[in-house]
Amino acid sequence: MKLVCCLGNPGKEYDNTRHNIGFMFLDYYIKKKNINVDWSSKFSGLFFETIIDGEKVMFLKPQSYMNLSGTVVNKFVSYYKIDISDILVICDDLDLTIGNFKLKMKGSSGGHNGLKNIEDCLKSQDFKRLKIGISKNNDIDTKDYVLGKLSKEEKDIITKTYDQLVDVLDTYFTCEFSFLMNKYNKKNR
Repeated sequence: MKLVCCLGNPGKEYDNTRHNIGFMFLDYYIKKKNINVDWSSKFSGLFFETIIDGEKVMFLKPQSYMNLSGTVVNKFVSYYKIDISDILVICDDLDLTIGNFKLKMKGSSGGHNGLKNIEDCLKSQDFKRLKIGISKNNDIDTKDYVLGKLSKEEKDIITKTYDQLVDVLDTYFTCEFSFLMNKYNKKNR
């Protein structure tokens, strides 16, 4: 079983914020792929299961707020006995320009509190990541910036990026991750 964990914060006040890029991408993917979703709730997470390319895939939106995402992920990993190598976390990244993305096999959190908590709870950095750029604004406190609403211009750029990321995620289910990184990461340099 593969686990695709999309990060964000629950609640209407966080809709359309930079930190909710993961949640927003999953919603976009579901709509674009016309997936009939019956959300379930467990371990402070919203999730659904489907079969993609003959393999069971669980999509998860932790509902514990960004900084505690790892607690939720760890419970799902333990309960469903998911191998860490079968986890893909989709989240925002301040160090990537808006409209860019990067696939990573593993690595440090890079200061992202959601990723850091997942690393701490899983006691591993060996899970895959799809990081979506939200740019950085040094004139605004980082917390205020990531929790700030996307402008119309930013949202338009991100929507175009999501179109490409639908293909990335589809390819993830059928190919080796190294192939995926080689195919897509070079487009974002």
